Amino acid sequence: MPEIQVLSTHVADLIAAGEVVERPASVVKELTENAVDAGASVVTVEIQNGGMGLIRVTDDGKGIAPDEVETAFLRHATSKIRTEYDLDAIGTLGFRGEALAAIASVSRMEALTRREADGLGCAITLEGGVVVDKEEAGCPAGTTMMVRDLFYNTPARLKFMKKDSAEGAACLAVVQKQALAHPEVSFRFLRDGRQELLTPGDGQLRSALYAVLGRDMALGYTPVEGSGEDMKVSGFVSLPTCCRGNRGYQFFFVNGRSVKSAALTAAVEQAYANQKMVGKFPGCVLHLAIKLNAVDVNVHPTKQEVKFGAERQVFSAVYYAVLAALGADKSRPAATVGAAATPRTEVFQQTSLPLHDFTAPKRSDSVGAAPGRPGPVPAVTLKEEGEEGRCGGALPHKDAPPRTEIPTQKETATKTGLMREQKKEEKATPAMEREIPAVGQEFSDTGRDTPAMERGTPALHSPQPSPTAQISPPPTLIEETAQETPWRVAGELFHTYIIVEQGDKALLIDKHAAHERMNFDRMRAEDYTPMSQMLLTPVVFTPTPEEHTLLLENGAELDRVGFGIEDFGGGSLVVRRVPDYVDVADVEASLTEIAGRLALTGSTGVRERRDEILHTVACKAAIKGGWKNAPEELERVARAVMSGEVKYCPHGRPVAIELSRTELEKQFKRRT
Repeated sequence: MPEIQVLSTHVADLIAAGEVVERPASVVKELTENAVDAGASVVTVEIQNGGMGLIRVTDDGKGIAPDEVETAFLRHATSKIRTEYDLDAIGTLGFRGEALAAIASVSRMEALTRREADGLGCAITLEGGVVVDKEEAGCPAGTTMMVRDLFYNTPARLKFMKKDSAEGAACLAVVQKQALAHPEVSFRFLRDGRQELLTPGDGQLRSALYAVLGRDMALGYTPVEGSGEDMKVSGFVSLPTCCRGNRGYQFFFVNGRSVKSAALTAAVEQAYANQKMVGKFPGCVLHLAIKLNAVDVNVHPTKQEVKFGAERQVFSAVYYAVLAALGADKSRPAATVGAAATPRTEVFQQTSLPLHDFTAPKRSDSVGAAPGRPGPVPAVTLKEEGEEGRCGGALPHKDAPPRTEIPTQKETATKTGLMREQKKEEKATPAMEREIPAVGQEFSDTGRDTPAMERGTPALHSPQPSPTAQISPPPTLIEETAQETPWRVAGELFHTYIIVEQGDKALLIDKHAAHERMNFDRMRAEDYTPMSQMLLTPVVFTPTPEEHTLLLENGAELDRVGFGIEDFGGGSLVVRRVPDYVDVADVEASLTEIAGRLALTGSTGVRERRDEILHTVACKAAIKGGWKNAPEELERVARAVMSGEVKYCPHGRPVAIELSRTELEKQFKRRT
C-alpha cells in the first residue's frame, strides 16, 4: 500500500480549483458576483474565444486597498465573513474566499483596482496562482479582473471544453441571470468585440426582463406579487399559452442569488395544473426574499443549490402567489391580420430603458401577386409561441386608436331580443343536431340524436378561492373592461367558434374548449355528484396489461366520476356503469384514454390522479365542434368566458382569441 502523504500546496490548489472553476462560465459567475458584492452599479463583461482566450470583468465598485490585493488571491481570504456565526446569516453572493485563488491557479491573471479615496490604484499579475508583478497604477475607481489562457497549466482539462460558441453562450447565460437577479445593476456583455446584452440598471425587473428575454417573449409574462410567513415573492411568470418545451426559462433567485430548487420548480408548475398543455413548462423570473437565517446557501460547492428551513412554507408562498397572478390576468391571445413586427425601439419608448439600436427589420405586409390576378387572402394568425419562439402580447399598444362608441345596455338588449325572435321563427332543429346542456346539466348518453335531457339546473359551482389572504393581487397587463363593456353574441362560425362583439374588438370562442373547462370545474368541485346509469349489456374489453393495472388501481376515482369497472378475468375488464353523458360506443376509448393519461403523467397524489381522469371525462361531456346549438346555449358559454370564469381549457389551450377592429379596417384599407 502506498505511503500516506500530504499533498503539495500547488496540487491542493488545482484540486480546489476544480470545484470552483469548471469552465469559462464559472469564472464569469464568480467575478460578477464579486462585483455585485462590491456595490457596483455598472458591470462590463468581455470575453474572447468563448472565454478561453480572455475574460475581462470591469466594475465601478468599492475596489481593494493596495496592501490587501495580494491577500485577496490567497485561499480562504475574504472580507465577507469573520466568525462561524456569520455562516448562519449569509447576505453576500460570495463568502468562501476561494474564487480568486482558484481562478488564478489555473490561468494567467491580472487585476487593476482602486478605491475612491485612494489617489493611485494597484496592478497585480499572477501566473498559476503565483504573483509575478505588483505596482502602483493610475485607474478609475473600481476593479478590473482579466483572466487569460484559462487552464493553460492543466491541459487535461482542455479536452473537456466545448466549442467557443457553446462556451460563450454559457458565459452569456450567466450574465443574463445576474442581470435578472440584480436589475439595479447595469450589465453589459461583449463577445469578441460585439455587444450582445445591455441592461439599463434602473432597478425595474420588467426592464431587465425585456433586455434579457426580448420584447416578444416578455410580452407573454404577467407580474407576480405575494407574501407569506416572513417571506416575499415577486417577479414574472409566463402565461399558460406561452409555456415552452423545456425548463430553460425558469429563473429562481433567493435573496438575490440565482439558485436551482426542486421545491420552487414544483410550486410554480403545480400552480399551472390544468391550465397548460402536457409536455409544456412555464417560464418564470421569481425573486424570493426570506430571512437570511432561514436559508442555507453553503450546501453546494458552486452555491447553486440552497436548503430552506421551512420548505413547506416556501412552497405555499410561491404556489399561491403564482396562482393568484394567473387568476388575476384578464388578457387573451390576440389575433392579427397580416401584422408587421413592431420595432423594438417602441418597446423601449414605453419603458424606462434608454434608446439603443435594437430596431428589428420590418416585415413586409404585401403579398406578391401576378398582374391581373388577385393575391392570396391575408391570414389571421394567433400570436402564441411559434417557430420564432414568440408569445402573444397582451399589452395595449401606445398608438392604439380611440375606442369606438359603445352601445348602451338598452340598445344591446334590443338587438339581442330581435336576434332571438328571428331564431324562433326558423325551422326546428333537425334530429341530427345536438344541443348544449344547461349549466349544471349533462348530455344524454344514449348515443341517439336527442336533445339534452330535462333535469334540474343547480347553479354552476365556482371553485373555492385559494387561501391567499396575505397575497397582494398583481396588477393586470391590460385594461379590465370585460365586466364594464357590453357585449353580444354576433353569431357562430363553422358551428365551432362563437363570435362575440365587445366594443371595438371581436372575440372568437372555441365552444368545445370553453364548455370542456366549464365541465371540468364543475366536476372538480368537492360537492359534485355524478349522474351515471347501469348498462343493460355491460361492456367487456381487453386493455393492455399496463392499462389493466392502472384502471383497477384507480377504480375508486373512476367510481367517483361515474364509471363502475371490475376485473373480468383473463386480462379483461367489465364496465357495468358509465356516466350518463358517455356513449356506450365510447366507453372503451374513454377508459383507454384515461389509462394513457395516468401512465403519461405518473401522478401519485389522489388529487392529481382524479384531475387526469376528469380531463378525459370533461372532454367527452363537452359539446363538439360541428354541433349546432341554440342561441341561448351559445350565450351561456360566451357568458362564462366573458366573465373571466373560463380562460383556458384543462389541456392549456386558450378558449378565446381577440381580433381588433383596427386590424380589420387595415385589411379593407380604411386605415393606413
